[in-house]
Amino acid sequence: MTQPPKTPDGRYIVVRGRLWRASNPGLSSAERQTQVDRLMAARRGVRSDDSDEKAAARAEVDAAKRALGERGPVWWHDGAPDYNRHMARNTPYAEWFARLPQPDRDD
Repeated sequence: MTQPPKTPDGRYIVVRGRLWRASNPGLSSAERQTQVDRLMAARRGVRSDDSDEKAAARAEVDAAKRALGERGPVWWHDGAPDYNRHMARNTPYAEWFARLPQPDRDD
């Protein structure tokens, strides 16, 4: 599986033309792996037929994504706005996105 394109500043990945906040590169590899393992376990729990278990798993997914920096406050400190979930073509990354090879653009 190929990795999705990452914006030049490393803040976002692009999936089907939409920006998604990348994990905080300032996390240690051990902390990142701990949170990724937590996230994957929680995602498996979301498949539960039990509504209470499903709700708990969704909360755990959210907590892991926040710990990774993919949700919640941004992990950069230069005051730049957050374009998470925006279409790349409607952001300051539009020119960069337009230059991506067609298979990488996925729009």
